[in-house]
Amino acid sequence: MLTILGFVMIATFLVLIMTKKMSPIAALVLIPALFCVAAGKGAHLGDYVIDGVTGLAPTAAMLMFAIVYFGVMIDVGLFDPVVRGILRFCKADPMRVVVGTAALAAIVSLDGDGSTTFMITVSAMYPLYKRLGMSLVVMTGVAAMANGVMNTVPWGGPTARAATALKLDAADIFVPMIPVLLVGLLGVLGLAYVLGLRERRRLGALRIADEESAETKETVLVGAGAGAGGGRLGKRPVGGGTGEADGGDDDGDLLKGLDPNRPTLRPRLYWFNALLTGALITAMILELLPIPVLFLLGAALALSVNYPRLPDQKARIAAHADNVLNVSGMVFAAAVFTGVLQGTGMIDSMAGRLVDTVPEGLGPHMALVTGVLSLPLTYFMSNDGFYFGVLPVLAEAGAAHGVTPLEMARASLVGQPLHMSSPLVPAVYVLVGMARVEFGDHTRFVVKWAALTCLLILTAGILFGTI
Repeated sequence: MLTILGFVMIATFLVLIMTKKMSPIAALVLIPALFCVAAGKGAHLGDYVIDGVTGLAPTAAMLMFAIVYFGVMIDVGLFDPVVRGILRFCKADPMRVVVGTAALAAIVSLDGDGSTTFMITVSAMYPLYKRLGMSLVVMTGVAAMANGVMNTVPWGGPTARAATALKLDAADIFVPMIPVLLVGLLGVLGLAYVLGLRERRRLGALRIADEESAETKETVLVGAGAGAGGGRLGKRPVGGGTGEADGGDDDGDLLKGLDPNRPTLRPRLYWFNALLTGALITAMILELLPIPVLFLLGAALALSVNYPRLPDQKARIAAHADNVLNVSGMVFAAAVFTGVLQGTGMIDSMAGRLVDTVPEGLGPHMALVTGVLSLPLTYFMSNDGFYFGVLPVLAEAGAAHGVTPLEMARASLVGQPLHMSSPLVPAVYVLVGMARVEFGDHTRFVVKWAALTCLLILTAGILFGTI
């Protein structure tokens, strides 16, 4: 019963947000609450929600202060040279812009934190997409897939969880996977190239001089990459205030990331801000302090040094309050969803049923089975739930047929490109929130491409003999 309720709850949630019948926040709260009652455990709903909120509170705190920190860095002009450099490289060519998005997301992902990656990538690329009228879901989809591949670095989370769950050395898991992950990254870059060509055919390659004087437009192309001109939801002048992805901006706001005269710039403090950001990322990689504490300290220091006057600090915090509220609200709403899934036992029941459905004859191929199962399981479950709850069961079944724990651990990493767009991953709300893209639009666009990337990684792993 719990298994059926769990799958129906997830399906109901996805259908409602993809058809835009409910907002993600409302669906994340109301759907699990209703299914909790249907499971006969409504009396424990409060406990489940508190447990979920408690578990995600550090993540919410990290995101809140990370948004403030990187918002301030954007305000002071830290990323302006990156934007100008990418613009010069891209030469207003949509194909180069999409490939540049994938490359930038992959490079920044080396810090091991998805939220940081998306903040920096969107901050740098968003003005280019807006100015060229490119599809914003192409940006969010490509960035999410590139980050998903790179999220497998040992300090990124999944590899460390797999190593901990199976009592292995993270290096033994990751190092043989490097050629496989490079294939996956090349696959993302190749996909970015194809999507970029489609965008180029739709928009044409503009000269920078022409592009800067052209009317800024926004297009959400959920069907981009599925055929020329297919899947268009709408094209309209930015600032109409009624679209699902524009957020009510005007052209001046859209281009402020490239405005060389905005009053928030602090050119004399550029190297201080660059060193502070470098130190912050280094401290995250070395795990000198918990990430929420690092961003809290970093945001306070950045505000105090760049804007010594209290009114200026208040103005900067207010300027980023919408992003903070949207993202933190989404995280706490997701806590209801995860709390109910875990508290009612739906997660355990679903995982057990899936493992039981594996035919006995596939025992010697449990690494392949694990790789395939990692796609839906890491999408519908948290990494903690999958790596600490499901992987040990799969590994035990594999061991009975001679499959080594190392092979099982490597196979479990296959689903990460899809996992990074899961509604249970807080970082994805940073991505779609900063890009002003509806989560449903992002989901409809990215799922098929992310699944294809996962299968490419799995195939490469089999061919290289690491899985």
